[in-house]
Amino acid sequence: MNTQKTKSVIVIGAGIAGMESSAQLASFGHQVTLLEKEKVVGGHVANWERLFPTMKPASEIIDLLKTDIMNNVNVQLDAEVFKIEFSNQEFIVTLTDGQILKSDAVLLATGYDLFDPRGKEEYGYGIYDNVITSAELEAVFKNGKELKTSTGKTPKRVGIIHCVGSRDIKAGNQYCSNVCCITGVKQAIEIKEAVPDAEVFCFYMDLRMFGRYFEDMYLKAQEKYGVQFVRGRLSEACENQDGSLIIKVEDTLASKPLKMTVDLIVLLLGFEASKGTTSLGKMLHLNFGDDRFISPTNEHLLRHNTKMEGIFVAGTCTGPKSIIATISDARGAVITVNNYLNNLN
Repeated sequence: MNTQKTKSVIVIGAGIAGMESSAQLASFGHQVTLLEKEKVVGGHVANWERLFPTMKPASEIIDLLKTDIMNNVNVQLDAEVFKIEFSNQEFIVTLTDGQILKSDAVLLATGYDLFDPRGKEEYGYGIYDNVITSAELEAVFKNGKELKTSTGKTPKRVGIIHCVGSRDIKAGNQYCSNVCCITGVKQAIEIKEAVPDAEVFCFYMDLRMFGRYFEDMYLKAQEKYGVQFVRGRLSEACENQDGSLIIKVEDTLASKPLKMTVDLIVLLLGFEASKGTTSLGKMLHLNFGDDRFISPTNEHLLRHNTKMEGIFVAGTCTGPKSIIATISDARGAVITVNNYLNNLN
């Protein structure tokens, strides 16, 4: 029999961190309200087709998380937070539609945004039709469409550009986004599966295979699918009259410049703190790191606590993470929030 006190908590953000933490907090007997500013739950993962390194459908995770929150969590969609205040020992959350909610604690799971590549004009996004982002490529796979160029041709040569908006002083983001490299490997394999005779080139600074089986996937991309990895950063892309693209890179392993024509360029976008993370963090006077993500009280021991008692964080609002790490982080946050709630008078 559960003898724990029933308290209330508001979770802001219904990506995978928010969904998982909401379900687990509800399982402890707390009253949980999950707020999502969009019209659907799932965050960025809802836009993915398959996941690395298993290549299982992303929909499996979303469907399981939906099932977990379906009966025990008050989910409010199209619900954007306007203001958070603390008064009479409780948090008062006002939504943009005027609705007022009260709770004993607030968990921020406000996630990340993808870097806007239009700020890197040398890559040609928004200028040349055949420069697309990794998110747009994922949408092609998810919607079951054929991979085509803007003129309707099947691409015979594809260049995948790593670290777009990450590890880039000029972009203001010196940090690694953690999952871009393995995303590039996954998408390179998917391109080869869709167009077996296409040549696929990954242009990277250095490859960071952080997770279990990531290195295996990287080797598989080379040995089974013939994906070619070139250590060099794109310096410029320009368009030919037929819509194909000329890319210029420096092959840093061969110590020579490289010029190549491709039919399609895919930009692997890095993570940035989401607008919601930034606005709510500033509203609550929380600490931010140099990377502009929220800084917890202690990176090692108190990763889910903030400088404001009763306000907690989970998932990628504190920095780039893989799906596996995000789920684990959400579960860690649940323990912290649950302990806090149970110690309230």
